[in-house]
Order: sequence, then structure tokens, then C-alpha cells
Amino acid sequence: MRLSVLDVGSNTVHLLLLDVTPGSRPEPYASHKMPLQLVQHLTEDGDISEKGRDLLTSFVAEARDFAAAHDAEDLLAFATSAIREAGNGAQVLEHVQSRTGVTLTEISGDQESAITYFAVRRWQGWGAGTILDLDIGGGSFEMSIGQDALPDAAVSVPLGAGRLTRRFIEHDPAKPKEIKALRKHVRQTLKPAVEKIRAAGTPDMVVGTSKTFRSLSRICGAAPYSAGPYVKREFHLTDLRLWTRRMEAMTVAERRDLPGVSARRAAQILAGGIVAETALELYGVETMRSVPWALREGLILRRMERLNSAQGPTAMIDPKTLSDLA
Repeated sequence: MRLSVLDVGSNTVHLLLLDVTPGSRPEPYASHKMPLQLVQHLTEDGDISEKGRDLLTSFVAEARDFAAAHDAEDLLAFATSAIREAGNGAQVLEHVQSRTGVTLTEISGDQESAITYFAVRRWQGWGAGTILDLDIGGGSFEMSIGQDALPDAAVSVPLGAGRLTRRFIEHDPAKPKEIKALRKHVRQTLKPAVEKIRAAGTPDMVVGTSKTFRSLSRICGAAPYSAGPYVKREFHLTDLRLWTRRMEAMTVAERRDLPGVSARRAAQILAGGIVAETALELYGVETMRSVPWALREGLILRRMERLNSAQGPTAMIDPKTLSDLA
């Protein structure tokens, strides 16, 4: 069947179409996205503005029609921190549903963290042991740890790269006092969350998901995205610390020239680097790797599990087939 997945994030609204079959790997069919930074449409009261609401509604209708035109049979639509933390988030979701017929499911921070971990576990496999996953979004920072299919502990803190940039960085390049205030806030906010995760176990592997970690790994020398998803991409705290200090002195325009940094994310990659650096320091981790699967893939995998369950016994291997292979 063809599944359509609509992801309403803080930085981008993205529709992905995939061909899925029970027991097989999901195959991307088509993609349609809009760089709608909902966090840029927040009022002083923390509400999503009428313009932001209408832009979102328009794209959801466009995505619905795109999916229908490409014969999608199922639509999985969800929204993360930009919606759940807006004062009028529920009203925005109701407006979208009334105008488009599409119901956007609001995912909590802890759910986002747990589902992202679920995807990472599938990507890395059981041989990875206990996994600590870090995910920096535009509005929030998720952390989770575990050794099973679902995490033993998962938390979300309001330390997204976009959120921190808007709150602390007013100048270009950033002033030393802005950097100092940002670093202090990140460390104070992270400490209790890190303690909760550390209490749940010691990781055998530390991974970073999200485009922020993908960009940071590229800045630190990891292989480009064009090298394919199966290339091992590791980076080290020493390199991250060095590059974060360098980015502190750069203008946004100069950051755009760094490898793996898009024009849209150049402004917030500094804050993302500071969050990542601080987290690794608090966890005492020197090396981590970047992996391609995250929240969206976790939701897709959960939907495919339900499809497998719906197939019942027919989804299992026929014993005769096993004897034929023997």
C-alpha cells in the first residue's frame, strides 16, 4: 500500500509518500515540503499568529491533494513542539481539521522521545546494546535511553535550536554576553534531565538524530549525506567543542558556508552546537554517531507493525517455505 506521512515540525512541514508492504522495508515514493517555520509565527503571547495558522492550513490542504493525486491509501499526520507549546495550539489544530478534513495528531515531548528511540533501535539493531539517543529539534530537545524496543527513560526539554536562538541571540555575530547567557541556561536546564536519563543505565552507544546532529557531524568531518545512509558517521566532543567556539565568532552568512549547513538553519546551528556540546559533557561522552532515522520513521514503523498484525497468520512464514530452503 502507499502510505503518506505529514510531519508538522518547528522548521519544516514535510509530506512523505512511501510504498509499504508487511515485513519489508518502506520505500520512499515521493516527497513534498515547505520551509514553514511555525516558530517564526508566534506572537508575544506565545500563540501562533493568524498568518501562521493560515499558511499551515493551506499547506495541509495542498499535501492532502498531493497524496490523493499519487494514490495514497493512508495518511499519518502529526505535529510536534511548535503546536503543542503554542497557547492556541488546540484551536489551530481544530481550524486545520475543519478546513481540510485532516486531523493532525499532537505528539507530546516524551512520546516524541520514545518514538524516536524506537526508530533508532530498529536502525542499530539489538547488537548495539544500551542506546542513548539525543535529538535536537527546532523547539525541543529529546533524550532517551534503553536496551529494548522501547526506552527505559525518555524526557523532553525546551532546548530546541530555533527556540534558543530567538530567545538569546540578537546580534550577528553573537555578543559574548549572549553566548554566556545561552550556555548558562542550557546547562541549568539540562542537568536534572540528564540525571534522570543517567539513572536509567549506562549507554553502550550514543547516537544523535535530527538534521541538527546531521549538520554538526558534517561540520566535524563526517561523510556527506550524498555518501548514502549506511556510511558510519561519528564525531567527537573535542571537534564539536572546537567548531562551536569557531561558530560563536562567525556571522550567519559565514555559517552558511560550513559543510552540511543549509541557509535556513545557519542562524540556529550555533545554539544546536552548544546544546549538543553541553549534553555530551554532562553525560561524559567523547564520541557519538549520527543516524538517519528519527521520529517520522518511528511512526512509520509503528504503523507497519499494525499492518503486520492485521495480516494475522498469513504474515508468518509458511513452514513449507522453510523446508524448501533447508
